[in-house]
This record gives sequence, structure tokens and C-alpha cells, in this order.
Amino acid sequence: MVTIENEKLKAVISPKGAELQSLVNKETGIEYMWGGDAAHWSKHSPVLFPIVGTLKNDTYFYKDEVYHLSRHGFARERVFLKDQVSMEEAVFTLTQDADTLAVYPFAFVLKLRYQLADDKLAVIYEVCNSGYDELLFSVGAHPAFAVPMVDGTDYADYFLQFNTIETLSRWKLEDGLIANHAVPLPAENGKLALQHQLFYEDAIVLKNMQSNQITIGCTKHAHGIHFHFDDFPFFGIWAAKDADFVCLEPWCGIADGVDHNQQLKDKEGIINLPANANWQRSWTVECF
Repeated sequence: MVTIENEKLKAVISPKGAELQSLVNKETGIEYMWGGDAAHWSKHSPVLFPIVGTLKNDTYFYKDEVYHLSRHGFARERVFLKDQVSMEEAVFTLTQDADTLAVYPFAFVLKLRYQLADDKLAVIYEVCNSGYDELLFSVGAHPAFAVPMVDGTDYADYFLQFNTIETLSRWKLEDGLIANHAVPLPAENGKLALQHQLFYEDAIVLKNMQSNQITIGCTKHAHGIHFHFDDFPFFGIWAAKDADFVCLEPWCGIADGVDHNQQLKDKEGIINLPANANWQRSWTVECF
């Protein structure tokens, strides 16, 4: 495990999957991350790469070859090289090897950079095309935040507040694939009350929303988080059935549609990075 900390926050990251395991407010003692109870879901904050979501039949085609990848790709199960840059910053790196090339025929460098500043944690995704051909990929975040955060409160005491008032549509999932229709998401004045049954039909999937910040707040205390993200065209909100967490998931990429032709080049949201080019996105969680 790698630990970074400053006067206000302490974060613990595992080299396996470069996965954030813990984020604690040192002043209040609040643990903001889900504990990973295997009875519900054993992950904390998996890195989604080189795909986000589910492929149709777990299969894609590229240059007339057939490849198979499980949901969300392989990065979350791989051990990253770690580099403790400072007390407040750590970097984790993953590159291709024989195992990845067997299922994903691309050269790449994926870096996860964790940086603390005051009461904020920034998580930065950096992708480099280290090959001589195009690099087709998706990247997504999947952090699970503990709800409830404070003893004496219940899941239903919490809510999500979007920073832009807009009409939100939930794209339904059919066996993990994006359906051809969406339904309204009941977020009155940008506020979505958290209820376990919201996730009984899998994740809430949003496309191209205007909001770039979601706050997890509570009606019974003043603690929570501001979750800030930019330039992610898709967003997922999810929890395992009746589990005490909510995942806020900014995505550059999305699951296949039910009618997708399974050609990687045609995948919705796929990023095409030229040789020797670099790509970056980030999200920030502000703890209060």
C-alpha cells in the first residue's frame, strides 16, 4: 500500500489496480470511501481501462481479428509500478505486456496520479500512445463513497446535488448493454434523493450532462463531498443492491449498445490517440 497525506487528509492506494482504498479526514475522522465488504462488492475505486462497461458478448473486432475483454477491462486487476513522488503525491504506471497484447493489441502507458492539496484529492489519468499505430481506448473512474458517512444516519438521509439544473435522462441497461431508450431521472431542482431501489436495475447512466460537479450531502449533518469532473461525456451512478455506498463514475467511454456491430473503431465514446500522443483527464473530491 502507498499512503499520501497532508494536514487535513490521508489517502491509501493499492498498487493492484492503482486503486484508492481509503480517504480519511484527519480532523473529523470521517472515512469517505466504501470499506469493500465482499458480501456486497469488494472493490473501492477500480480503474476502468481499456474499456468502460460491457462489450457485446464480451467481444470486439479490430483489423479483422477477434478479441475478448471482460467488463471494464483489465487494468483494475493488474499490478501497477508505483512511484512515491512526495508525501502528498504518488504515481502508478501500467504498460502493455504479453498478457495484455493477447486481448488488446495496443502499446500504451497508463498513469494514475494522486495528489493532495488542502482538503482535496485530485486523481489524474494520463494515457500515452507508445506505439507506432493508433491507440483505441476508453477510461473511466469508479470511486465508491461511503453512505452513510456519520453514525446515526441512514442511506435515505443522503442526496446527490448536481451543480446545474437540467433535465436528466437515464439510459437503461439491458444485460449490461445500453438500451435504445432513456427515461427521466427524478432529480428535482438538481437534487436526487438516495434510495437503495434506485440501483435495483443496475447503474444510472447519463450522457452529455451539463453539470460538472455532484455533491453528496446529508439532511442531518454538514459533512460530505464535492465531486468535480470536466470533459467526461458519460457518467455512471451505481451501488450494489442494498449496499451502503454510492459510486460516482465519470467516464470517457461507455458500454456497447444493444445493436452495436462490435467493431472497436465504431464503439460509442472510443478515443483514437495517434502515435506518440498524450491524453489526460482528472476528477477531484473535496471533503467537508
